[in-house]
Amino acid sequence: MTVLTAASASDLKGTTQGRSAESPGKASRALMLTESPRALGGPPSLLQHLSAVEREIVLRQGRRRVFYRGQTLFSQGSRHDGIFLIETGRIRVFYTAPSQREITLAYWLPGHFVGGPEIFGGGMHQWSGVASSNSSVVHLPGKTLRQLVVEVPRLAIGLIEGLTFKGKCYSALAQMLGTRSVTERLAQLLLHLVDLYGVEDDKGALISGAFTHADLAHMVGATRQWVTISLKRLQDKDVLISDKSRIIIRRPDVLKEMRGQGD
Repeated sequence: MTVLTAASASDLKGTTQGRSAESPGKASRALMLTESPRALGGPPSLLQHLSAVEREIVLRQGRRRVFYRGQTLFSQGSRHDGIFLIETGRIRVFYTAPSQREITLAYWLPGHFVGGPEIFGGGMHQWSGVASSNSSVVHLPGKTLRQLVVEVPRLAIGLIEGLTFKGKCYSALAQMLGTRSVTERLAQLLLHLVDLYGVEDDKGALISGAFTHADLAHMVGATRQWVTISLKRLQDKDVLISDKSRIIIRRPDVLKEMRGQGD
């Protein structure tokens, strides 16, 4: 069964203060599609292995930047120049095909980094990163990052673990897109958005994450028109209520049947 995982992230603010800071809320989790969330595990925080002094050394070398919703951190085809460590907000990483169709690889949140895989610079970005909400990040240029891993060896562990997880994530996404129908993916996506962002409503479970039809389409590998039509059909069957970016799930049992069998 195709599963949209929600993997807990470490809160960057807590990390910089030397606390073990597992993210307390559902909305603070990274969001991605994968066949087997148990096998994939959760995305590690870049700084989780560092002492308070080591974190301060790393963060002092970075440049804090603010990106407003819709602003681009890096573009597919542009040259790599280090990584962006997320402090606040949500960063969407996506690939754009020659046809201009987009597929969302993941949404990353505080504690994670984006901008790989060539973290020390050189080469070209294979995908793009954009702020899907107002975000604050710490930019660590490639040359600076290379020097830091020599000075703070445990930072290299966080980088390796992060790159390993991202590789597993994107491999699982490719497998999922090749083996599961778009209908199954949409049903599972809606169920897991309820799990992550669901708020009880008098009509059902309201998905409070404010995902548009285009956002859903980019996550399941479909067109916005297909998603809109599919949601309309589900609304006609009283499975859900869809009003622009507002979605209320009324019959999760039907969605569970649509997603197929699995773990």
